[in-house]
Amino acid sequence: MSLSEIRSSAESRMKRSLEALQVSLGKIRTGRAHAGLLDHVMVEYYGSDVPVGQVANVSVADARTLNLQVWEKHMAPAVDKAIRESDLGLNPILLGETIRVPLPALTEERRRDLTKIVRADGEDSKVAVRNLRREANDTAKRLLKDKEISEDDDRRFQDEIQKLTDKFIAEIDKLIAAKEQEVMTV
Repeated sequence: MSLSEIRSSAESRMKRSLEALQVSLGKIRTGRAHAGLLDHVMVEYYGSDVPVGQVANVSVADARTLNLQVWEKHMAPAVDKAIRESDLGLNPILLGETIRVPLPALTEERRRDLTKIVRADGEDSKVAVRNLRREANDTAKRLLKDKEISEDDDRRFQDEIQKLTDKFIAEIDKLIAAKEQEVMTV
């Protein structure tokens, strides 16, 4: 494996860590309704767990309400139960084949709790990026030990990987700051 392959592998894996953080932050509720809020809620459908979006049409009625139109009438209670049991703290209203999900206003205390969750997710992503940096550097060290690369190449590679790591850490910090601002805005 060459240094360029190691670098591109590390970069693509760092991008995936950043994308995973974006998905995770998208699940954190900010007081405004959006259809993606229920993406990770799983419903039992004929013996297997599927996302809500596969058994119902999720739409935004207004800034604080989601509407779900269940495709099969007998699935409405299961969807209702799945939303209630999710970690979102929502109380859906079952109206036949339609489910209305009002989003309660966030309290100051809940907003602070959400910012702690955002920071923890961000820190987990930073740790993942740093672990990828360490793996890439260890691989380069093995190549140096096997005399497949020179010490100068190793030093240059470590500098490149550090710059790449710094770039992704800065991106993570931007995402965290933006999400914290979004959560704390009343």
